Amino acid sequence: MTSGLWQLVLSGVWTTLQLLVFGALLATAVSFAVGMARTHRLWIVRFVAGVYTEVFRGTSTLIMIFWVFFVLPLAFGWQLVPMWAATLALGLTYGAYGAEIVRGALNSVDPAQREGGIALGFTPWQRMRKILLPQAVPEMIPSFSNLLVELLKGTALVSVMGMGDLAFSGNLVRLALQQSAEIYAYVLLIYFVIAFALTRLMRLLEHRLKVRAGKAPQARVFVPQPVGGGVS
Repeated sequence: MTSGLWQLVLSGVWTTLQLLVFGALLATAVSFAVGMARTHRLWIVRFVAGVYTEVFRGTSTLIMIFWVFFVLPLAFGWQLVPMWAATLALGLTYGAYGAEIVRGALNSVDPAQREGGIALGFTPWQRMRKILLPQAVPEMIPSFSNLLVELLKGTALVSVMGMGDLAFSGNLVRLALQQSAEIYAYVLLIYFVIAFALTRLMRLLEHRLKVRAGKAPQARVFVPQPVGGGVS
């Protein structure tokens, strides 16, 4: 490929990384807000959070992107720039999946921990912040790692808006060179490298959080056994 075409691909990589970061930040905020709401003591809060989760988990991400970018301007008379429209659609959709991860991790904490917080006179927010989240967050990381990779792959859907992400740029290069196999092999490799880096970083984060929470796996100590099976 020429330098100009490589520049186009690199520009697409940069757009994809921006979508990944912005979408992940929004999805994380939504995940924790809605996930904690799913465990709230008031039924109305749980109900509203549950409706949001079911609606966004049960709809297509591609249709949500179309809806945010094409329908909202007609309904409300204002237009989001493609980057923020894509971020909103991706963040809200994947945040619904993340909310279930948060809810499940919070519910998996030993009930005795909650009872201990109540005995100490902690408020619900203090119990959440000082007892539940420090124990639940390390358990969320593997699932969030998978969700982050899914979000990365979901960024390719924004090409329907004409955004110059990696998938869109790769298609333009393919049309210019008429070399589908080679170009898409490069695109697949780039997605794989980004995903691999994400999983390594999330594993490192998981290990550090478990060490901080006192859940790090203990190193096995080898104790040599006496030879002969007995003492004469």
